[in-house]
Amino acid sequence: MPEHKIGTREEWQAAREELAKLEAEHAQQNEEVKTKRLELPWVPVEKEYVFDTEDGKRTLVELFDGRSQLLAYNIMYGPDYEIGACPGCSNLGDGLDGGLVHLNHRDVTLICFSRAPIERLRAYRERMGWEFPYVSTYDSDFPFDFGLALTEEQALEIPEVKEMIENPPDWLVEWSRQIGAELKDGLREAPTWIAFARENDTVYHTYTVQAPDPFVAPLYFMLLERTPKRQPDEPRAWRKDEYPD
Repeated sequence: MPEHKIGTREEWQAAREELAKLEAEHAQQNEEVKTKRLELPWVPVEKEYVFDTEDGKRTLVELFDGRSQLLAYNIMYGPDYEIGACPGCSNLGDGLDGGLVHLNHRDVTLICFSRAPIERLRAYRERMGWEFPYVSTYDSDFPFDFGLALTEEQALEIPEVKEMIENPPDWLVEWSRQIGAELKDGLREAPTWIAFARENDTVYHTYTVQAPDPFVAPLYFMLLERTPKRQPDEPRAWRKDEYPD
């Protein structure tokens, strides 16, 4: 028997109207959230950071590529990952290329960061077929200064991280195998969206959001939320060239 209710068209319409009220409330609340987000103070970035890119060394202001806004996603791909980036982060990366041209024409440069060396990022980007700029924060204070990564000591000071390292669920053990790193190293990377603004040569940090916020998830998750069947609770993911079926 199906695990969902079977009803008449009239019952569906009544239930849909109730849901529409909740969706309208959610939309209104989201407008308030967007306003609050825009009202966040801008913090000047006074430290000089240099990044490795496929085109050589670049400063933070140079990553803007002439635009005034920079939006970046930090893909979990640390120096200790011997196989590849986090599959879930890779799924998110798969959905970014389609928006590049539209963001660029709206004065936004979109890039991704990872702590692995640039040579490994270049190879992984080619494997995944990504077009967005992929920038290495290897051997830089940047990821630690902005909360994109944790030191070993910091990781063990977080009870939730310490518990996952000491008593990992099955899906996390599999994730560790997928990236080729021990959990004590793999969980030091933080899946994060971070935004900056530029006025002349001054860069400002404007926004950061990390998992488990829904924004820090593959873009197709938004589509799955509108499909009829509930998705599994365990956050298992596969790279697009490694699905078991």
